[in-house]
Formats: sequence, C-alpha cells, structure tokens
Amino acid sequence: MSLPISYSIIKIMSIQEQEQTKAKYYDEAIRYMENAVESLKKAHKEDGYYQDKKYVRMACGTAYSGLLVALDAFFILKGIHHPKSKERKSIEYYQKNISKIDGKMLNRIHSGYLILHLSGYYDGMQKVSIINEGFEEAYKIINKIKPNGLRM
Repeated sequence: MSLPISYSIIKIMSIQEQEQTKAKYYDEAIRYMENAVESLKKAHKEDGYYQDKKYVRMACGTAYSGLLVALDAFFILKGIHHPKSKERKSIEYYQKNISKIDGKMLNRIHSGYLILHLSGYYDGMQKVSIINEGFEEAYKIINKIKPNGLRM
C-alpha cells in the first residue's frame, strides 16, 4: 500500500524574470518609503521627538507596508508559498517562512514590526531615534530585493 505524496509546485524563474520581479516590487516598496518620509516631514521634530502623532502614525504604517511589499517579493523569488489573495497574511506567516531561510532578516522583520507597526502605527511612538531605526530596518529588507545594477 502506498501513501499519497503531496507535491508543491515551485516555478523556476529565469534570471530575467527574477530581475523583473525585483524591479516591480522594489519600485513599489521604495514608493511607499518615499511617501512615509514625506509624512514624517509633516510631523516636525523638536528635542528628539516628532510633534504630530498623526503624521508619525501615517508614516510608520506606510513604511511597514513597504517592508511587507519587499517581503512578498522575497518570498516569490525564493519560491515560498504565497497565500491566496483573499487570505490575510499575519506577521507569524512572515516570521515562520523567513526563519527557514535567513536568521538576520528574521531579526529585521521582528524589529520592523515592533517599531513601525506596533510602536509607531498603533501606539504613536514619537521618539525620532526609534522611528529612524524602524525605517532603517525597512530599507535593509527592501534592499534585499534591489535589482542588480541599481545604486543607492
């Protein structure tokens, strides 16, 4: 008696397809980050703190979205199962899948989630240095999908 075997079909991407995927998602993630930076400018800094919580929340939510766009591309490039469009992806989905591939990136995701999503977006954290750390983590994740040949 043989047991049924379940196969997961992984699409092998050509280098050209990989670069096209990187370019598409990288451009979108950077657009999110540019919008987030513009929102932060409206929050006005004074004595190491942003003065307008509304703009900090907007900026952090937007930056976190850019981080997730980059992670989606990273998963596509690595052939990791992508939930159906109607399924909501949780932070646990990202953490579980990235933990199998890249421990440093797992730390970056965790930090980005804590700083940008929880502290910045939900709690309205206004300390400039902490928000900047969250943005740095997002950029480091986004740069993992930067197309070859791009300088920054």
